[in-house]
Amino acid sequence: MNAEIVSIGSELLLGQIVDTNASWIAQRLAEAGVNLFYKTTVGDNMDRMVEVLDRALDRSDVVVTGGGIGPTQDDLTREAIAKVTGRKVVTDPGSLLELRERFQKRGFILTKNNERQAQIPDGAIVVRNPNGTAPAFIVETDRGVTISLPGVPFEMKWLVENEVIPYLREKFGLTQMIHYRILKVADLGESAVDDRIGHLIAESANPTVGVLAHPGQVDVRIAALAKSIDEANGLIDVVDTEVRELLGDHIFGVDDETIESVIGKLVAESKATVATCEDLSGGAVAAAIQEAAGPAFLESAIANTNDALEKIARAGGENPPFEDGAERAAALARAIRQTSGATYGIAVHGVEEGDQRTENLGRGETYIVVSGPNGERARHVRSAGRGAPDRRRAAMGTLSLFRRELLGISD
Repeated sequence: MNAEIVSIGSELLLGQIVDTNASWIAQRLAEAGVNLFYKTTVGDNMDRMVEVLDRALDRSDVVVTGGGIGPTQDDLTREAIAKVTGRKVVTDPGSLLELRERFQKRGFILTKNNERQAQIPDGAIVVRNPNGTAPAFIVETDRGVTISLPGVPFEMKWLVENEVIPYLREKFGLTQMIHYRILKVADLGESAVDDRIGHLIAESANPTVGVLAHPGQVDVRIAALAKSIDEANGLIDVVDTEVRELLGDHIFGVDDETIESVIGKLVAESKATVATCEDLSGGAVAAAIQEAAGPAFLESAIANTNDALEKIARAGGENPPFEDGAERAAALARAIRQTSGATYGIAVHGVEEGDQRTENLGRGETYIVVSGPNGERARHVRSAGRGAPDRRRAAMGTLSLFRRELLGISD
């Protein structure tokens, strides 16, 4: 079976609300073994809603709508679905009675606009919503099934988990599910990862392999269709081994693990302490290590001029001026380690080229140095910037270098 999600609400198109509901529903459908081929967003306009829903039913077995079943005049989902499926909108007596009882218990008066929430397309299956006033409903036709859910996230999630997925399993005889594992990769870009495992992406059938890039990180997703999680993991394990052979120690974590959580465990195991000094990254590295190391993070210094950086270096017994960015970064790492008394001193020093406004991959050079009991480990990155992606990339690169130092992996 093929499914489609239709998110309804002008606030989504205006950017007032980010549509996290559709992403969450997509994950749950995938886990249940449902193919999701389309996601559409439409505003609170009857003609456009009818057009979108009509097209969705032409190409999908199941259409899941989110939003538009509340009490206000711009909540038009029930009317739009009724129009597309050739039905009238009627009041469901059970839903109306439940609404009245809820309002009475809370000491409120049920107004006419609230009574609209008890209306459904004629013949629809009512799905009780214990967490809100708007019931969900399901319309079954020869063209396909339409499932309408409230837009309130906690209401929607409960209904999907407890009503929608069980209904789909029974209705369509779903006996398989999709399970996936994500391998987290650092120090390789998306194209470099693809160069190493591209044949697995192109040739894989079950499991399938895909990649998703983030600043400083690439996720490798291995997804399997099976009758159980154990069976899926068995399929995934085979491909997992191949991917690890090709990407090696660039893989730093799995699934919910982050570079911060991995660093946190390593710092705790080694009983180390950490201090940082940075400029262009503006505290991004300090924030990441604070999250990772907690009380083991002793100190951070943030400066934006060479004079300020040299003051930090002098306080740690270094002797500026320095010949280049690499030498300055090394001196700052030693200095912050000395002044803080930390096991490791980490410096991130960026040198921008010219006056730039870019938010990503800014022109320049970034120098990262980890100073510790075993000497210094350095990395040179040929970009530097103050934008959020560049700051996150600097933090990822620094934490990855620090991880390799803690594990004794050659860089």
